[in-house]
Parts: sequence; C-alpha cells; structure tokens
Amino acid sequence: MGGKWRKAKVSLGLNLCVVGPRTLEDSPPSLEAPERLSDAALLSPDKWSTVSSQPSTPTPSSRGLRLPKSGNKSSKQTCSICLTKMKQGGGHAIFTAECSHSFHFHCIVSNVKHGNQSCPVCRAKWKEIPVQGPSLDPSPGRASIGPVGWPQNDALMNMVRRLPPTRDINRRHIIPLYQSTEPAVFNDDESLHHQPVFSKRSLCNKNAAYHDPVKTIEIKTYPEVSAVPRSKSCNNFTVLVHLKAPAAITGKNTSQNHASLPQFSETARAPADLVTVLDVSGSMAGTKLALLKRAMGFVIQNLGSNDRLSVIAFSSTARRLFPLRQMSDSGRQQALQAVNSLVANGGTNIAEGLRKGAKILEDRRDKNPVASIILLSDGQDTYTVSGSGSNQLQPNYQLLLPSSIHGGHNTGSLIPVHAFGFGVDHDASSMHSISEISGGTFSFIETEAVIQDAFAQCIGGLLSVVVQKLQVGVDCVHTKTHLVSLKAGNYPSRVMVDGRTGFIDVGDLYADEERDFLVSLDVPTEPSSSETSLIKVRCMFKDPLTKEMMTLESEEVRIERPEIAKQVAVAIEVDRQHNRLQAAEAMAQARVAAERGDLAAAVSILENCRRVLSETVSAKSHDRLCIALNAELKEMQERMASRHVYEASGRAYILSGLSSHSCQRATARGDSTDGSSLVQAYQTPSMVEMLTRSQAMLLGSPSDQRLKPR
Repeated sequence: MGGKWRKAKVSLGLNLCVVGPRTLEDSPPSLEAPERLSDAALLSPDKWSTVSSQPSTPTPSSRGLRLPKSGNKSSKQTCSICLTKMKQGGGHAIFTAECSHSFHFHCIVSNVKHGNQSCPVCRAKWKEIPVQGPSLDPSPGRASIGPVGWPQNDALMNMVRRLPPTRDINRRHIIPLYQSTEPAVFNDDESLHHQPVFSKRSLCNKNAAYHDPVKTIEIKTYPEVSAVPRSKSCNNFTVLVHLKAPAAITGKNTSQNHASLPQFSETARAPADLVTVLDVSGSMAGTKLALLKRAMGFVIQNLGSNDRLSVIAFSSTARRLFPLRQMSDSGRQQALQAVNSLVANGGTNIAEGLRKGAKILEDRRDKNPVASIILLSDGQDTYTVSGSGSNQLQPNYQLLLPSSIHGGHNTGSLIPVHAFGFGVDHDASSMHSISEISGGTFSFIETEAVIQDAFAQCIGGLLSVVVQKLQVGVDCVHTKTHLVSLKAGNYPSRVMVDGRTGFIDVGDLYADEERDFLVSLDVPTEPSSSETSLIKVRCMFKDPLTKEMMTLESEEVRIERPEIAKQVAVAIEVDRQHNRLQAAEAMAQARVAAERGDLAAAVSILENCRRVLSETVSAKSHDRLCIALNAELKEMQERMASRHVYEASGRAYILSGLSSHSCQRATARGDSTDGSSLVQAYQTPSMVEMLTRSQAMLLGSPSDQRLKPR
C-alpha cells in the first residue's frame, strides 16, 4: 500500500512541459498517415481489433494528446489512475490535461466513460474531455462537431488505441464538453457537384445508360357499377380513381465503391437529402444501440454519392454529428465513424432533436430534389410534452414539431418525418402524431433485430421518388352531376363550394407506388340518353429529374343508362377499396374504445368488421388485400387480450396499421417485413429489393458487415 501512495505522490508532483499546438498539416513529410479503414472495418468491431500497432519512434504530440518522446523525463512518469509507469514505445497515447496532469489515454477515457469529467488528481473541471472523435470538419482547421459529453463506444476506442504511435493525435479531434462551435445557421452543407439536368429528350435517348423512355402516371377509373337505369337517380354513387407511378428507370451503376453491395442507379433517380434523428438516451444502451448502429451502417452503405446525409443524436439535448454530407467514399467513412461513436445516456428530448433536424433542411444552401427526416426513439419525450391532466384530455403532440413541419397541410412544402417506435416503452401516440402531421409514416419496431429491415424498407422508398407535388383534380362533366365527398385517407382533400370540382393533395410517389381514392357523387336521371358522362380526372405533378411540371388528364368516366334495369355486379376494384377504408375506420374506432379502457368493446368492433368483410365480393374472390386485412384485424384483436398487452404492443401495432392504410404506404409492424407475412400491403419493388439486401446481410452473406451487440 505504501508503494502505491509513493507512486501517487510522485505523479502529483510532476513538472510537465506544454508543447505548442500543431495541426496535422505541420507534421513532417516523413510521417505516414495511419491506414484508411475500409467501410467493412468501420461497421465491424471485430475488424477494428485487427488493426495493428507497430512500435516505432514516437514524435512530439500536439497540444493535448502526446506520445512519449525518447529520452524525455516523461518516460518515467506514473499514471495517477492505474499507478503504472507511462513507458516509451508501448503504443499508448498520453493525455495531458489543461491542469497539466497526465494519464494513459485509455485510462482517462475509461474514467470519463463512467461519468467523471474532472481531473482525478486536482478535481479541476475540464472544458475538453479526452475522447477521440472522428474528423467531420467541412473544411481543414475547423473545430470538430460531435455529441456533447458522449464518449465513444469500445470499438472506436479500440481503433484509437491501436493507431500507430508515429501519428500524432491532434487535440482538435477531441470532442469539447461544452461546444460553442455549432453554427447558429446550418448553411454549411456540402455543396452539390454539378448534376446533369434531365430532359424528356435525354431520357428517351437510346444511347443513355438507362433504357426506359419517359413514363407518366397511369390513371384508371372504375365506376362501382357499369349501368344505372335512366329513370333512376343515385346519391353517393362511387367512382374509384386509381393511380400508379411509373417504374424506376433502370440503368448501370458504374460506382466501384462497394462491388458486393451495389447501390441504386444514381443516373436514374432523384438524389435525396436525408436527416436521421436518433435517440441515444440511457434506455438505448446495450443491444439496442448496437443494432441501431448496424442499421445506420446499412443506410450509409446504400446511399449514393449524390445523396447527402446528416445525423442528429439526442438524449437530454440534441447535437448534430456532422453537416449534410455527400455519401462519397470519404463522406461514408466519416459518417460511419460518427455513428459508431455514439454512447447512450441521459433523457429523451424528441422535440429538440426534431428542431435541429428540421433546421438542417431549412438552412441548407443547396437542395437535392428529395428531402426527408427519419426519427427513431424508444422512449417518451420528458421535456416538452406533459401527460394528460385535468384540463387536458390529450397531450399536445404538435409541440414536438417545429413550425416548418406542422405549418399547414401544403404537401409541397412539408418535410415528411418517418417515425420509428423502438421497443415496448416508446410513446406510440406521439410518434404516430408526428408522422401524421408531417405527411410521413409510423413504423413499430417490436423486435430489436427488425430495425435494419424497417430502415431498409423506408429508404427503399425514399431512394425511388419519381413523382413530386402530385395534386389530383376531379371535375364533373354532366351539368347536373355534383361531388359529395372525396375519400382520401390522410391526404388533404376539398370539394369546391359549387360541388363541381374537388382536389386531393398527394405529394410524392415512389416508383411503382399506387394510390386509390373513392369519389362520391350524385348521378341524375337521364331520360333521353343511353349513357351519362360523370367525371374527368387530372393529375398535376413535378418530375423530380427534369423539374418540369406536368399535367395529365383521364378519359371521361361514363356509365350506361338502359331503359330497363339489368343485373350488374359491383366492381371488385371498388369493393376492395371500400374494404380498406372500412377496416381503417374499425381500427380507429377500436383504438378509441381501448384508450378509454373498454377493451371488450374494441375487440367487438374489430370482430364485427371481420364479419362484414367476409361477406364482400372481394372476400369471395379471395382478394389478397381482403385476406391481409382480415389477418391484420385478427392480430389486433389478440393484442387487446389485456391492458398490459395493449399498452406493450397493441397501441403501437394499431397506429402503425392506421398509418399504412391511411397513407397507402408500407410501414413496419409485427412480421410485415418478412417475405412470408400476409401483412405486406403497399410494398413496392424498390422496397422489396432493399429488404432483400438487408436480409441477405443479416443471414451472413459475403456482404455481411454487422455490428455485433456487446
């Protein structure tokens, strides 16, 4: 014991010199930079462990981190934490704090990871913490921006410890405890390189890298019956408007970045600006965080060099890890490093994370055609939204969203937030509200291992946008025909005062994506004609590649008007969509009953809906959507078996289903991302392709680059 005390006294009395600051550019030419790690290495801690540390003659360090210098008195110094000598040539970095006390770098990092942010010797409060962070500077010499107070994970620390001792570890890469360098305006996005402007002529060029000619939206209409007697008038006669987006234009991807993991063809699609807002609160520690990092690694690998990514990590506060950056080789490597640096701690401030995420997209100087936010959280916001009280029946979830997201239902300017509720403790109601208000989707990640597939399905859509700012117009043709309603789910719709025209604001469509809207109208008698013209449909939209506004018109929707009534069957296409809307309404009603504590009534509502659906034309024709709706309603009944089951998974499952059917877009819930699942409505070929890639990685294919849970 006495020996250890003597060592401690010696360490306290050290007289250390301070070496002046020096940047990497000041290093002698003979100093070799450490080997660039591959993306595979960055995604796998096991790969990091193979990075070797070759002993060689150390050099004087920059201001904070220093390696022992041969012949210097410091080679006999003692680390006050482990009480062993800091020997020369061992490959261990030495950290010298602002208070002039020195420690083994790995010792002080371990100390900081346990929450200690002051000197173990003199207890001086440090302004900078000894944590190695990735260099994410948009320009040389600029201070690194990283998460406040978040030490790196063990894998990244392992990589840092094994850096060759010939390379100085510059203090400008240490993450400050109190950052003042984050700009007030996030206009430091990486500039977009010149991208070709596509025109109809160039897209039709047979010599282009892509072969499909320009395609437009497919418009089909289906009256509920093909004939109505002349002497009969109909109230609430239904016409189905069916839209299908063009297929993705295929082409050769000449990128050599990842031969084993090819990216979507970048010449044939609109590039995206993506901001991921990730919960790293204390409840994300362990397997959850490891799987999140793996999923983000998959996203980073599958973004193209024209796509840009920025990451916000939030717990009690929020921090931008790096600006919007193109996913080139260097951008991808730095993004992987930043994501792998995350450590879970603190509370859950969703509002602050979303505020910064939206600000990145608001303040950017350059804009890719597609922009979106992905939000993931496993908890409840403990800073902005309070629980319901005596004067408030329901929390105001709109408080979680900045004005740029909830500032109205103009689909052309909204920033869609695709929300992912992780685990059984997240606030499904708030996540669903966030997505609904912003025009995004809500997915329920019940099983931790599904997170990568859920992200894959989402980006499979985001990386295949072929239509933007879509607005559907419905015009009456017959002078005595008037619109009654437009059933469009979550999409804003309106019928003009005269009842002759209506509009539906749809927004973006992914490649091959379909939308179905039911138009109700009054059909007059027709005493002197054999047919009646009802409506015409117009589609106004923007092509994201050519940036041209386009307008398409359908043919007039007509029905026969025989003198004598004849037997006519209800169109199965119309019946199918009636079933979808009826099932969605039953889900919403069941949720209301469950929230007021009446689970029996909720189960009864779902059971009655299943019974009605079983008698429809679609059910008798074994329609796939009808079968899927029945399976989903049955699953919801089972998740209302008890209050505990409903709170744990029933609420989130129902809300994710509502989000999917109301937007007619695929969301993750239960086993919906499994190829054998019945609940796969609205998946597009691009989503399926991305899911296939994800599942191939998870099954251990040669492209498997997983982060193993610690």
